[in-house]
Amino acid sequence: MDYARILREIAEEVRPLVGQGRAAEYIPPLARVPRDRFGMVVRTVDGEVFAVGDAGERFSIQSIAKVFGLTLAMRLEGDAVWKRVGREPSGSAFNSLVQLEVEHGIPRNPFINAGALVVLDLILSHQPDGVDLVLDFVRHAGAESPVGYDAAVAAAERATGHRNRALAHFLKSFGNLGNDPDRVLDAYFLLCSISMSCAEIAAAFQYLATGGLSATGERVATERQVKRVNAVMLTCGVYDEAGDYAYRVGLPAKSGVGGGVVAVMPGRFVATVWSPCLSEKGNSLAGTMALELLTTKTALSIF
Repeated sequence: MDYARILREIAEEVRPLVGQGRAAEYIPPLARVPRDRFGMVVRTVDGEVFAVGDAGERFSIQSIAKVFGLTLAMRLEGDAVWKRVGREPSGSAFNSLVQLEVEHGIPRNPFINAGALVVLDLILSHQPDGVDLVLDFVRHAGAESPVGYDAAVAAAERATGHRNRALAHFLKSFGNLGNDPDRVLDAYFLLCSISMSCAEIAAAFQYLATGGLSATGERVATERQVKRVNAVMLTCGVYDEAGDYAYRVGLPAKSGVGGGVVAVMPGRFVATVWSPCLSEKGNSLAGTMALELLTTKTALSIF
């Protein structure tokens, strides 16, 4: 497969879409990101890396990081995770208070904001003082790359995260948050502020294409856990646009409002794309088209 040629073709074909849509302006540092950015990486399970555009520039990965949280929680708690969070598409906004109240404090899935808060609560219950289990996991999965938090983004998340605070206290009132809500919220704001490039994300997500082996061959998840995480990504990973993604792209994927999207073809590759302007559903406009073109040109999808 000539991935280098395919990526060049994709970059040219999506160029008219780059800059269309809207950035996540409710988080000020994201509003300031240049809108002409576009980067894409394909990393094969053999470790070959093909890149185009701004693939080495770091950006705020936002909800993409929720996949790391879910994987880590499953390592720590196993199937007990699913006693406190569901596995169904939300069909509503990712920060809906109404849905959480109607469903008695059980978030619909781990990738909406309430679900991610519950996942982090599980992790924090295992986390010793002075240790950051999530960041340790990301670094191990991504070949020890020096990944960290963006302090400015984390501060902006704290300053604007009023609805997330409401969700955390809702969860606490329903008995579905064991730790102090402020502690969980601090962990959530940091999680969303992780800064990575397309190349770094592709390396860190390699375990989802290899049955649990990291970019360095370390086992960071079991095959069973990988199967489960990929399944939830397919049905819940792109907010309430899962059906359209399955139809157009045909790969498990997770997006973030920073404009990044990561997609997995099990046994073949991880693809990551970044373009900061979003569709009405909150997914990268140019990034979605780029992934659709990738599966069309390679004739590779899970279907």
